[in-house]
Amino acid sequence: MGRRGIKEYRAAEALQLILADRDKEPLACPSCGHARIERIPKRRLPRKMFQSHRHVTLKCTKCGRSAVYIPRDVTQPSESQLIS
Repeated sequence: MGRRGIKEYRAAEALQLILADRDKEPLACPSCGHARIERIPKRRLPRKMFQSHRHVTLKCTKCGRSAVYIPRDVTQPSESQLIS
């Protein structure tokens, strides 16, 4: 169990799953081996809708473990953007 009772992958498992997702490979749970991983947002979303999401969530539909990561193309706001 991770923070607040949320089931999370161990670091090595999360990295394995995130790398497979970034490489657009088929996803399978590294913990239980189940072949169905729920991805939010879906890959099929139009590019402009995808940019509204600040992170990607990957969750196994069988064991409930999850991993969250920030996509490569999302950048942090600059200091001037925070001030205005």
